Amino acid sequence: MRAVRIDEFGGPEVLRLVEVPVPDAGPGEVLVRIAAAGVNRADALIRSGSYHRAGRPPLIPGLEAAGTVAAVGDGVHGIEVGQQVMALGSGLYAEFAAVPADRVAVLPKDMSMIEAAALPTAWLTAWYCVRRLARVEAGETVVVQAAASGVGSAAVQIAAQLGARVIAVAGSAGKAAWAAGFGAHETVDTSDHPGEAAVAEVMRLTGGRGADVVLDAVGGPTFAHSLRQAAYAGRVVALANVALEPSIIDTRDFYPKNAAILGFQLTNLLQHGYDPRDDLREIAGRVASGSYRVPVEAVFPMDQARQAHERLERRDSRGKNVLTTAETG
Repeated sequence: MRAVRIDEFGGPEVLRLVEVPVPDAGPGEVLVRIAAAGVNRADALIRSGSYHRAGRPPLIPGLEAAGTVAAVGDGVHGIEVGQQVMALGSGLYAEFAAVPADRVAVLPKDMSMIEAAALPTAWLTAWYCVRRLARVEAGETVVVQAAASGVGSAAVQIAAQLGARVIAVAGSAGKAAWAAGFGAHETVDTSDHPGEAAVAEVMRLTGGRGADVVLDAVGGPTFAHSLRQAAYAGRVVALANVALEPSIIDTRDFYPKNAAILGFQLTNLLQHGYDPRDDLREIAGRVASGSYRVPVEAVFPMDQARQAHERLERRDSRGKNVLTTAETG
């Protein structure tokens, strides 16, 4: 089978299409014939050597995908050969992958494989952070940092449909306007309001109170801004550090407000027993019904993984990029 492999850490140019053996479905595993794989920031971090859990090359990136069940291993129940599924795993930039059965969810009938491939990482992250970790309620104010990203655009929709007032923070006027199209009530353009000016703008928009919840998928210096944007008894969710910089904070920015800092990492959550299948099925059902929109910016064939990563890392990137195989159809 064909797979995209990293033989050495580096830029997008190190992604190579190679032939590797088709894996077997071991006990408790499902072999998925992959139609589409989502492209995520974590994949770029794996490629560059900046992702602490990735290990050493050779590596096949890819954390989420959608496809058709080709085989099931011993002890697997409730999943049948021929069903269309989405999966969370590793090494999913490939035509086949063996994935633990408890990270595979059957798709609604006739759901787009390209949309489904964009759900298991970014959408599941947004869903869990908004609904389960921060427990956003109707009438609350939610700030979404990097609102034009895959996670951000999902979080805007999920929070808005819960009845929250959403303030979308993005890196350009175009990105901010784009995020507003997914239900954000106000926007902050950090090219016009950089650094502390973004904090001041959020405080202005909230009448000086701040936000009940701040979702921070940026990290670095932005996390300090997120703390200052939180209201009394607010919740700040730190779910990434794509800035790849330390966050230098002043404890006086949160402890006098009795604010809570909540950390989230999907990989660790899964390893500590979280079963994502019910949440994945509910998200997919809402997408299939039209309740949520999955913004796919660009679709690339697998042999253009380099171009997909280059687009991902451009500052004007919005929504999701997806790789496809010949099985997409």
